[in-house]
Amino acid sequence: MLLEFVGNHWVLFAALGVILGLLTFSLIIGEKGSVDPGAATLMINQRDAAVIDVRSAADFAKGHIINAVNVPMNGFKKQTAALSRYKDGPVIVNCRSGSQSQAACHVLRKAGFNEVYNLKGGIMAWEAANLPLTRKKR
Repeated sequence: MLLEFVGNHWVLFAALGVILGLLTFSLIIGEKGSVDPGAATLMINQRDAAVIDVRSAADFAKGHIINAVNVPMNGFKKQTAALSRYKDGPVIVNCRSGSQSQAACHVLRKAGFNEVYNLKGGIMAWEAANLPLTRKKR
């Protein structure tokens, strides 16, 4: 009976298989290379991790992680050479919510950066964890 149902609705079962595969990939591999605000704080304090903020200059000016470097996402690929001094140490990339910074992490990894992490949840998660922001320029 189950085989007959699957045979009659094979398209739905194929779609279910694809969805389950993508969900599994997202849960297992998608989070690899991400850190939550607490882990990011430890990396900054204990390992002197560099923080790269890919938000616009205006958003960066409203508040950013202390000692963060602002490299806006538009034109980010052209700026990777300027970030080469951080290539051998841990780098944490953040944006507003964590999605744009994920793309920036991919660019940095392709450019040969050894240890790149996405700040899971971005500045929104950082603020939700009651961690400090500054408006001072470096």
